[in-house]
Amino acid sequence: MSTNTQQLLGSDAESLLEYTPKVPKEQLHLPGPDFVDRVMTHTDRSPAVLRNLQAMLGHGRLANTGYLSILPVDQGIEHSAGASFAKNPAYFDPENIVKLALEGGCNAVSSTIGVHAAVARKYAHKIPFLVKLNHNELMTYPNTFDQIRFGSVQQAFDMGAAAVGATIYFGSDESNRQIVEVAELFEHAHELGMVTVLWCYTRNNAFKTDKDHHTAADLTGQANHLGVTIKADIIKQKLPTHNGGYKALNMGDSSYGKFDERIYSDLASDHPIDLCRYQIMNNYMGRIGLINSGGASSGDSDLADAVKTAVVNKRAGGMGLISGRKAFQRPMAEGVELLNAIQDVYLDSSITIA
Repeated sequence: MSTNTQQLLGSDAESLLEYTPKVPKEQLHLPGPDFVDRVMTHTDRSPAVLRNLQAMLGHGRLANTGYLSILPVDQGIEHSAGASFAKNPAYFDPENIVKLALEGGCNAVSSTIGVHAAVARKYAHKIPFLVKLNHNELMTYPNTFDQIRFGSVQQAFDMGAAAVGATIYFGSDESNRQIVEVAELFEHAHELGMVTVLWCYTRNNAFKTDKDHHTAADLTGQANHLGVTIKADIIKQKLPTHNGGYKALNMGDSSYGKFDERIYSDLASDHPIDLCRYQIMNNYMGRIGLINSGGASSGDSDLADAVKTAVVNKRAGGMGLISGRKAFQRPMAEGVELLNAIQDVYLDSSITIA
């Protein structure tokens, strides 16, 4: 392992690099150079879908390793353009988003249908496009926190995209509609030969009790399981921070969902690698790859935070990271450095799957 990675892990190095999870890796379908041949060819995905998935896995610095490093920049809608790009106004221009992904050695670039459309003829053949089709817009007053469609699968296909993405707010009042809408979008995308990527987020104010259970392993794991059910080829999920969301929501007289104590005793612990592995188990034991999000930019700790997240994801058996704000809310050279540091974790053979 590089000295820089060791330094960035700091006091967490021993715990993260030497931990043995409760569920052994031998029970999982793990990432690797042959993932499409070994795992995905057993599915009903068409040759065109497999070709586009292989194109994503075969691009950038992580080409043919089985891992993904994706740059996502849809915050112009999700968090408002001004708030997202004020730190670095260059990214109001869609071309700079794609340039960052290219210079950063990413497998793919993900953004809105408008961003991709603005530069498709110049770049769609140079880096795989992952077009995000729905968003939470923040202009409605008061904020509604819903995912609505901004484009069509056909538009993404016509501009040469390799994949489409969508978000579902599992647990929200709107989730039933979103599940049906996204399932239909994914069916159409598969018919046209595109890969499907689902942002599996939990969203309900009631999930905040003694702590914020939106990132509990049991709740996010179940969101993942719903996501693979509607045939997402890749799941994007926030890295879990703790466990016991179901237990907390069932305190008192409430009766929310269903859980088994063995989720917490036999299948996971409080260790971050166990928590992430539980998410992967819900992805059909890794048959569908898990990429974790890089999270918001917090300043000086961004590089260390991103590397730690990558180590947890890789050691748990995940397929990579999708990191945006930590990369684009800084000068391009620093953004490239951060993306490369994430990728170096997956390129480092001394950092093994636990």
